[in-house]
Amino acid sequence: MKIFLLGFMGAGKSYWGKQLAELWQLPYYDLDEVIVEEEEMAISDIFATKGEDYFRERERVVLRELAEEEKFLISCGGGTPCFQENMDFMNAHGITVWINPSVAAMVDRLQRKKYKRPLIQDLDDEDLVDFVEKKMAERLPFYEQAQHIITSDNISLDTFAEKIEHA
Repeated sequence: MKIFLLGFMGAGKSYWGKQLAELWQLPYYDLDEVIVEEEEMAISDIFATKGEDYFRERERVVLRELAEEEKFLISCGGGTPCFQENMDFMNAHGITVWINPSVAAMVDRLQRKKYKRPLIQDLDDEDLVDFVEKKMAERLPFYEQAQHIITSDNISLDTFAEKIEHA
């Protein structure tokens, strides 16, 4: 099984990725974490010192390297599907799953961990909602290309797994 989890920040990609990988006994990779480890710097520092174009190219390369594995579950960064023809690549090389909770659910999760996310750490609650809605609208055409869409805010591991296994 080769699975790519997609979605906006706060959607639950890392949370579900770890659980599903354990359930299915798949090697698990968080794409952003792999890049951070290889670059030996935070994503925000990569953006600040080397630029977004550099980061997106590293993301493309690492995604393709990981996809050479026989089986895996990869939690992609929120922007991964939107650049470098990554969405087409992922659809051609595995199962793509868009985790799409409500904006309210994502905002609630992001408010609790704003300090960990440089793009949103200085936004007040109202601006955070506007930011999420605007970015989601930009990314929607890419996310909608996923083979499976999980839209529930409250879903069990078993139900999540069944939606992918039996689709």
